Amino acid sequence: MANTPQSKKRARQNEARYAVNKARRSRIRTYLRKVEEAISAGDPAVAAETLKNAQPELARGVTKGVLHKNTAARKMSRLSSRVKALTA
Repeated sequence: MANTPQSKKRARQNEARYAVNKARRSRIRTYLRKVEEAISAGDPAVAAETLKNAQPELARGVTKGVLHKNTAARKMSRLSSRVKALTA
């Protein structure tokens, strides 16, 4: 339990950051799910469009510290290769 004023403030800040990061993570996952659904539907145009929308969200997650840089790069790479395979 936080006792000092400083630790109480840190606890409040941590709760606020947790809520923001949770919302960001959820938003990113939603975008990724939309890409997955478009790929499974087999529509290359929709899949490419949803991937185009998801990429900035992943990049934003990296800059905000929600995702690791390599994790986001790996996800983008794997999704883009799957979307590319749909068009071929």
